[in-house]
Amino acid sequence: MNRSAEAAVAGGKTVQLKTEVIRKAIHILVALVPLIAGVDVYFAVGLLAGGTLFYILAENARRRGHTVILVSDLTLIASRSCDQGKFVLGPVTLGVGAMLALLLYPEPASIIAIFALAFGDSAAALIGKSVGGPTIPLAKGKTYAGSFACFAVVMSVTYRLTGDLGASFIIGIAAAFFEALPFTDMDNIILPVGTGLVAASLFA
Repeated sequence: MNRSAEAAVAGGKTVQLKTEVIRKAIHILVALVPLIAGVDVYFAVGLLAGGTLFYILAENARRRGHTVILVSDLTLIASRSCDQGKFVLGPVTLGVGAMLALLLYPEPASIIAIFALAFGDSAAALIGKSVGGPTIPLAKGKTYAGSFACFAVVMSVTYRLTGDLGASFIIGIAAAFFEALPFTDMDNIILPVGTGLVAASLFA
């Protein structure tokens, strides 16, 4: 590969990483949900439902050529190359995943599920993009480094919440497994629902 080709590849990776940083910065905001749910769970669910519906309307408007202030610009900035020309589904599944975690599981499982979505998934994506390395077979380009990052973050967060090292280890492994499944935007639902189920069974 000549220097110009190498520079093009490096530039493409830099753009992908910047896009992922913006995506995951938005993603991490879902970590605020347990704070709101601590006051009123159904109010938190209502906010998530309203925000998801607003995004759906804004994204449909954007695809018809109308700009919704801030939302449309953020969607374009944070969208991946595979999202071009399509309805960007990620924010919808993010909202649904957080809602399901609140509705299906009691604390601390609901909090663990949402933190897995906010922090575990973000760590997997950012470390996977920046560090790279060997990819997991049949996982659509997801890396071992990213999965280990997800495991480490979710285990640490769970231990901080519960003080149970054994359960935290199991939940970290489960989160890494669910995150590595070869589903693009649906991992925003699979990860919190699956991780929450494991956490609920351990802390029942």
